[in-house]
Amino acid sequence: MQKMLIKSKRPISSALGRDPEKRSVAELLKGGVVVMDKPSGPTSHQVTSWVQNIVGASKAAHGGTLDPRATGILPVGLGDAVRAMDALHVGTKAYVGVMRMHGNIDLKRLDEVSKEFVDEIYQTPPMKSAVKREMRTRRIHRLEILEVSDRDVLFQVDCDAGTYIRSLAVDMGDAMAIGAHLQDLRRTRGGILTEDYAVTLHDLKDAMEEHLAGNSAPLRKMLHPKEILLAHIPKVQVKDSTVDAICHGADLAMPGIVAIDEGLKKGDVVAVMTLSGEGVGLGRMLMDSGEVMKRSEGIAIDVYRGLMVPGTYPRSWTSSKGAPQQK
Repeated sequence: MQKMLIKSKRPISSALGRDPEKRSVAELLKGGVVVMDKPSGPTSHQVTSWVQNIVGASKAAHGGTLDPRATGILPVGLGDAVRAMDALHVGTKAYVGVMRMHGNIDLKRLDEVSKEFVDEIYQTPPMKSAVKREMRTRRIHRLEILEVSDRDVLFQVDCDAGTYIRSLAVDMGDAMAIGAHLQDLRRTRGGILTEDYAVTLHDLKDAMEEHLAGNSAPLRKMLHPKEILLAHIPKVQVKDSTVDAICHGADLAMPGIVAIDEGLKKGDVVAVMTLSGEGVGLGRMLMDSGEVMKRSEGIAIDVYRGLMVPGTYPRSWTSSKGAPQQK
């Protein structure tokens, strides 16, 4: 666990917060996360729509598109948890896939190429993708060849969120001068969410029917507080009096900080948390965490995404020209 630097000069505890793990099923249906095991065939959007209909959520969104043929981890945010899905754009994801080479495989060269790709790489998204086709960089943290059978290569990869595995397979085939394409793909992890968390659509439907019949235990095991999406992101804890100002669009000022993770650099993404572990927002560091510890005034974090509904905590701020001013 990352060490937190305590900025407050006196111990501060929350009299208002509530442990996210103690939320009821009803609360989680309005603002929780269910981790789906996406089947092959439907799009990620279709699966998300089915989940929304099954649980009766006001809205739903998934974290990270999988191609229709791909399977595996597909986190779906329900209701207010939709705000937190951006957290999965930070950190790493893991996949197992099969590349089909277009020529005979030189095992020695395959091993060399796989090692060459463990680095920061340039990628252009495939033609059929959910984003604009522009060159960008992503980092491959681990790429392991598990098995080779004829022209099929079973591999495992850990990579930055937003890495296109289809493009990776094509680029590896080009590097070997024989060509390749992605035959099969399964996402096995997103952030800290592994296959142990995943449930099928049938599982979810059965659990929802049991919930409506009076037995909520199976559904409760499938629903998670939105804070699970923040588990892999560095943290900063704030005072109760600061929370509602951030919910109304304020950036995080020095006086509102209680503690911050050690070793953060300017530009790093952080999760702004209450003292009870509730997610308030996502922000970017405007300075190193060491500098935050030295200063008593100024803005420390640019909060670009609010995660908590305004009014959850009482208002403890004043307004200046329409902007919340933290006390």
